[in-house]
Formats: sequence, C-alpha cells, structure tokens
Amino acid sequence: MKNPVNFLSAIILLSISMSSHAQRHSFGFKDREFILDGKPFQIISGEMHPARIPVEYWRHRIQMAKAMGCNTIAAYIFWNFHETKEGVFDFATTNHDIKKFIRIAQEEGMWVIIRPGPYVCAEWDFGGIPPYLLKIPDIKVRCMDPRYMNAVRRYISALAKEIKPLQITEGGPVLMLQIENEYGSFGNDRNYLEELKKCWLGEGITIPFYTADGPTPYMLEAGSIPGCASGLDSGSDQGCFETAYAINAGVPVFSSETYPGWLTHWGEEWQRPDTADLYKEVRFLMDSRKSFNLYVIHGGTNFGFTAGANSGGRGYEPDITSYDYDAPISEQGRPTQKYFALRTIIGSYLPQGKQLPEIPEPIPAIDIPEITMHPSASIWEHLKESISAVQPPSFEALDQNQGFMVYKTELIGHKSGRLKVTELHDYATVFLNGKFIGTMDRKSGIQEIDIPKSGVKNPVLELVVEGMGHINFGQEIIDRKGITDRVTLNGMTLMNWEISRLPMDDNFIASLTSGETKFNPDKPGIFFVGKFKPENVADTYIDLTGYQKGVVWVNGHNLGRYWNIGPQQRLYCPANWLRSGENNVLVFDLLQTVPIPLKGFKSEE
Repeated sequence: MKNPVNFLSAIILLSISMSSHAQRHSFGFKDREFILDGKPFQIISGEMHPARIPVEYWRHRIQMAKAMGCNTIAAYIFWNFHETKEGVFDFATTNHDIKKFIRIAQEEGMWVIIRPGPYVCAEWDFGGIPPYLLKIPDIKVRCMDPRYMNAVRRYISALAKEIKPLQITEGGPVLMLQIENEYGSFGNDRNYLEELKKCWLGEGITIPFYTADGPTPYMLEAGSIPGCASGLDSGSDQGCFETAYAINAGVPVFSSETYPGWLTHWGEEWQRPDTADLYKEVRFLMDSRKSFNLYVIHGGTNFGFTAGANSGGRGYEPDITSYDYDAPISEQGRPTQKYFALRTIIGSYLPQGKQLPEIPEPIPAIDIPEITMHPSASIWEHLKESISAVQPPSFEALDQNQGFMVYKTELIGHKSGRLKVTELHDYATVFLNGKFIGTMDRKSGIQEIDIPKSGVKNPVLELVVEGMGHINFGQEIIDRKGITDRVTLNGMTLMNWEISRLPMDDNFIASLTSGETKFNPDKPGIFFVGKFKPENVADTYIDLTGYQKGVVWVNGHNLGRYWNIGPQQRLYCPANWLRSGENNVLVFDLLQTVPIPLKGFKSEE
C-alpha cells in the first residue's frame, strides 16, 4: 500500500510545479476518483468570482490562492452580468472577459472549474438570472417553461463559445462544468437538468459535468444527474460522502462548497464564524484525499446594484455591498489569519523540503483626507417624462431592473388616514404635498404609514421607491421591484398614477447637472458631490459615516449601496477607479439634506 501522505503530496506538487497547461491533457472519472492524465487527482480549489474583482487584480487573487495551496480556481459566471439587455452579451470588456480570467489562471499553473448556472445563487442579484425575464407576468424559472428555456439556450450558446477552446481537451485549463446550482433545494425537474446538460453538449462542451447540492438524501436525489460527479455543499465528514455515493453511484463525490466564512445582510453583525469546524473539515478532506472547493477563498465586492437578497424565516434580507464573506483573502486582497492557518494545514501535506509559493506582495492602500461635500442636484430636478398607469407597475414592467422610481398620484376621496403599500419592494420615502413624512421598509416589515390631514383639496402623494437586491435563493426568487401590487388609503385602492424612472445607470448619472443647487430641505433626494486629489493612486475605502441610505460613485464608477443600519460603513474603491490629479465622488442619499465630509481609509474597519 502506498503512503497516503506521499501520494497526496505528489498530487499537490503536480499543480504547484506546472508553469502552464499548454499541451492537451485528459480529465475524467474512474469509479469514485477524479483522473488527470491517467492518474488520481485531488482537486484543491479556491473559489472567486471575476465579476466581483477588478480585472486588474485577477492575477493577484489567483496567485494568492495558489500560494495558499490551491491547484484549481472555481468561478461562478453570472448570466445577468453578461446579458444586461435581452440578446446583447458582453464577454469582452473589463471584468466581463471570461476568457482572459481563465487564461490568467492557466498562466499561473492553475486548473479551472466553471459554474455558469444559469442559476447560481451566490448572493448575487436574482441568483444570476436576468431580471428582464420578470417583465413576463407569469414567467417560471429553473424549469422547462419555454420562455425561460429559450433565454437559457441563448445564454449557453453564447457562453459556450467562450469556454469551448479553453477545455482541458483543447489545451486549456477548464476541467469541469457545473449543471445548475443546488437544484435539489428548489425543485425536482430532472428533465430540466438533463436538458441543460444536453444544451452544453450540443454546443461542444465535452468536459465532465457535475451537480452541487446540500448533503441530504432528498436534495441529492432531486438535484443530481446520473453520470455527473456529485458536489456536496458541504462535504464535512464521511457520512455526507456515503449519502451521495448511495444516491449517485459510480462517480466521484467532492465537497463543492467548504465554507471558510459566511455572508452578511444589512442590519446584522459581521458574520465571522468560528474556525474550529473549518480546520477540522479541511484536515478530514486532506487526510482522506477528497477533492474540495473553498467557497469562497476571496469574495470581492458587489459593485453597483449587483448584491442580492435572501428571504427565509426572517423576511426580506438584502445583502451588503461587501462580499468579504470573512474569507481567507480579504475584500482588498490581503491574507487573513484564516489564510495563514489554511496555508499551514495544506502545506503540511507537502513532502519534506518542498514549499508553497511565496505570498504575493499586498496591493497598496491609502488614506484620503477629509473631502468637502456640497449638494449638487436633486432627483426632483431630474425626473424624466412620466408614464401614466391606472395601477402602479413594477420596475420590470417599465423595462427598469434596478435603481429608483417615483410614483405620484392625487388623493381623491380619502385625503388622510392609513396608507398601505401591498408588497412594497423594497424601501420607500413618502411625501405629501412636497413634504417628507416618513419611510417604509420591506426588510423591517413596515409597509404602512399615517397620512396627516393637509387642508389641500386634492393632496399630492409621492413615493420614491428603491429596489434593492432581487432575491437570490429559495422559492421567492420571482421578486419584482417597486410597487408590485397596490396602494390603499383606509382600504380604498388609489388609482391613476404618474411614474418617473430613476435607473441611476451610467447615462442617468452622466446627465446630472453639476454645481451647487438650491433645494427644498423638506424634500430629500439629494446628490452631494466632492473633489479630492490623493497623494498617490491606490485602493481605499470611502467612509459614509454620517450619511443615511443611498449609493456612491467615484469618477462615475458605482461603488454600491450604503445604509447606516450597518454593519458596513465603508465602501471599497479599487485603485483603477482613481486617477492622479482631481477625482470626483458623488453621493445620492434618500434621506440626508445636510452635506457631511467624507474620508478614505486603508481598511474596511
């Protein structure tokens, strides 16, 4: 019998010593083993998401994973990041360039696992599914609904063209591709899963496939496909593996998501789970030579409006902008104590005298002195042509997937009393005759407010509604934004609305007038602007302490949402979005009417 430690060490060294995978290799299954070039292979993978990392830092993050002992990179591909408009795909610009990411991994001597969905979860808006599908009133997703499947086939066809030449059989580093994601937690349509596999095969994807599910019999039965490897989220002990072997025999089983950290929602404490179970799980996986993927080794950032939301037993739970995840590699790319501990554990399986690669130098970060802010514009000055509707439509019905929307009507009949928005998605500021009177918040379950008497014959009601993250997990992922049902006053349904869209996209932000503005302090919805000149260009965190709820842009780049309920108060700004000389920062706040100076800091806390 071979020495298991030496055997495992040889597998680790196989990856570490490779400078490239230029020649063609073979990868497949033999009973319960992954086989690379005819020999058993243990996948030691770290997951990171190209869409959450500036393209300039892809190589650094991959090098960090390699230096921790990984031989593989797993990557979710977010469908809605690459098809923001129906039928229009972007696989070429900035961090949309999937081929570039895969090639960098190959240049760094790493193998790649692709996780393309079409549904991925990942705490990403709508789990990666394009929100434009929500314009279809009765759409069903993650099943054989022909309208959904037509869009899926278009996506698979487009993405397959990017992946096909990078498969291991074509001299590339891509070993495997995942079919859907944790489907056994959602549905049991095996026809759907088989159709997805058929679609990939039809597009020339011939590498092995796998599925990933929680380690329970019902999830694995509903979510696995015969002949495809079984991933466990997570595979923490031998019992989990035996459960999978019993349900899908004759294929490898691996821990497709071993969790070093966890996600955080707005209003929670930072999620920083105890590490004892993690280290125990990794030692078990290393000792037993089982393949695994650390979800995530580096989380990155939910820039713009990409953060998703959960909806479990505690109602609507929107995810914060940072996807730090308490991962081994921090949001800014620095090694944490967890990183060093895992590096020590994995490195201990190397043969005597062998070492892991040196840890890359950290990415520089800077403090930015106080930035003076002043009001520069108001949403009320920039309402575009309104749309009339008898009942208030959702964002998606008006071809808007993110941002804000203003709903306006006159009060006829009832002029005061109890206002209720049925199924508000997700947050609203409420105005009567141009004066702010309060807020509603789906997260807190507050969807009613008292409308005071005003003495005006036909009072004007306005609601500025923010759509936060589309739900990304579970049975409530059909999650349209805005006013998704109706508005009533004392039980009377309010009709005849004027709606103005505020998408807060690049075109909208570019259209804002500059300079100081006169504004009504009773009617918040203000943009604040400031200018700064850093001593040098490097990463920083913009501190929003003192502001209440909104969005921040630096030089036109959307850093994401902030909210004073925390825990996040600082938003990550990568160096590539700064410039030498003068820089601009723009803050839109739903509630703030007084400008507060900003600062930049080297770290998130």
